[in-house]
Amino acid sequence: MTCIIVDDEPLAREAIQILLSKIKGLQLIGNFSNANSASLFLEENSIDLIFLDIQMPGTNGIDFAKTIPGKTLVIFTTAYSEFALDSYDVEAIDYLIKPVRLERFQKAVEKAQSYLKLLSIDHSGNNIESIASDFFFVRADRRTFKVYFKDILFVEGLKDYVILQTQENKIITAMNIKTIHEQLPPKLFVRTSKSHIINVQHITSFDNNTVYIQKSEIPIGDVYRSYFFEEFVAKKLIGRK
Repeated sequence: MTCIIVDDEPLAREAIQILLSKIKGLQLIGNFSNANSASLFLEENSIDLIFLDIQMPGTNGIDFAKTIPGKTLVIFTTAYSEFALDSYDVEAIDYLIKPVRLERFQKAVEKAQSYLKLLSIDHSGNNIESIASDFFFVRADRRTFKVYFKDILFVEGLKDYVILQTQENKIITAMNIKTIHEQLPPKLFVRTSKSHIINVQHITSFDNNTVYIQKSEIPIGDVYRSYFFEEFVAKKLIGRK
């Protein structure tokens, strides 16, 4: 998996480079101090993954991420936790807080590798074929999967695809997250961010910014927060009248 680093701090770039050297399967082919230089490089080169800082002179990381080619994945590396929700709006794979621990770094890379493998498969024509009261059929990887709504933990939007995270596996299909949201029963599913829909039956816990489902952390975006708490916390999850 090819990657580049974009960070205005030389020591931060060096720290990420050291972490990269400890993980197999990563090939560093570029190291940039600003978004403009990285953007020029991307015009001539195809990259799998970018380790991207947010607070940089000139174009910041969030704005730069909006211009990155669709098949290039992004992992943010920053000293500031307050930009985490913004990172999901640009469909970042992960959000790492400096100083980054090797274990946490490796987890983010493994997630990127998993998604890159999914995106490399030809998903043309994949969609929802039919809908029943408690399941639908989804075409993916030249097969048709019967997916029960109760088994879906959450749905994640990734570029031009959605990933259905079920109890057993991940199913990816070419569809935007708005379209699949319209097909899911509203009593079970609620959108929590631009890129996430959760099954409320599988919520383990939550706070003001995050829903926890098993080992996954799902962000609650500002646009969706009031609806989530008013409709699903106050009325459904705790049954308060």
